Amino acid sequence: MADLIKDIIHPNRKPDSLRKKSGITPMPNVAYNPSIGAQIGIKAVAGKILGKDPNTLMSVAATSASITTKGIIYFYISHNIFTPGNKWNLQGSLIAAKTVTPDFGLGIGNEPGGDEEDRILANPDRKGYVLHARFYNIREKIYKQVRENLFIGAGVSFDIRRKIEDRRSTGITPYSVYSGRYGFDPGNYMSNGFLFNIQYTSRDNQNRAYKGIYADVGIRANQTWIGSSRNAVQLTGDFRKYWSLSHRNPEHVLAFWSWGSSVLSGALPYFELPGTGKDPAARSGRGYTFSYFKGTKYFYSETEYRFPILKNKFISGVAFFNIQTANDEAETRLFEKWQPGGGAGLRVLFNKSTRTNLCLDYAFGKYGARGFFLGLNEAF
Repeated sequence: MADLIKDIIHPNRKPDSLRKKSGITPMPNVAYNPSIGAQIGIKAVAGKILGKDPNTLMSVAATSASITTKGIIYFYISHNIFTPGNKWNLQGSLIAAKTVTPDFGLGIGNEPGGDEEDRILANPDRKGYVLHARFYNIREKIYKQVRENLFIGAGVSFDIRRKIEDRRSTGITPYSVYSGRYGFDPGNYMSNGFLFNIQYTSRDNQNRAYKGIYADVGIRANQTWIGSSRNAVQLTGDFRKYWSLSHRNPEHVLAFWSWGSSVLSGALPYFELPGTGKDPAARSGRGYTFSYFKGTKYFYSETEYRFPILKNKFISGVAFFNIQTANDEAETRLFEKWQPGGGAGLRVLFNKSTRTNLCLDYAFGKYGARGFFLGLNEAF
């Protein structure tokens, strides 16, 4: 696919056997899911192994600018760089966006006890709200390899939202209840903190692994003295395991993913609570809109089977199933109630050297949730 795009851009360029193939893939940034609507823009992804050490993991980077049918304007730059020999790993991103965020309340959909405010916040009927805002994020983490595949890192993250508005609702909403209960300005906030992580990775590829493990455990400490609206301490864990089921066709892969987060102390702003799609790549919970379930404690798990369809590996397929759970502010505890989701999809290979592919998934869940999810690279 990358070669096809280059032929379109440079139709008269003759093949050059001495020209080194580029790991950069420019492409239209088309996507769709129920949270953002249809998206159009431009994107470039890159992959390169730095240095000559054969054990060095591939470094990847991406940038994109896009607009969606729901009025979202989004620009970002991200990178995940491994220096030669994997001595250092640098992960970071820069985001500037005009957002339109769906909101379905706190918790996992249980009918709460307590007062009317608790019921509004838990939103057991899953009534949809929509909040508009300007969002800015700067995040950078630096990891040092201390043993083979094992890294210890630290960094900072500044998450800023401005001009938060609910343009449709006139009464009390889950967002207004939560903001009032924890003392957040409903129009603006900052969630600025320090990051401390331990990471283990043995994946053979960062975009589309056939084998290996990825695990990351981190603490985030938001501090008012660096501009955060409230102090908070948050624990997050991410675990992924990949099994190649065939030596002849390693693209037959069984993949497993668990992601969870818990607020240990203090309070996070409503938008920053862990929940559906709140993983770093915003790909969890296919079948539901972004942040459909969330809480101060949240856990997610998914299993996916990946398999080639065409012999040249240009088209492949996946089938997946996921579950998620969250607490609420009333009676429901983490792991007490689960919500399922699942679906299937196709993969179109864009770049063989970096294993960059286009993902087309149809997924569904409870409460009539369903939709078409279009994105770049595997969900995990």
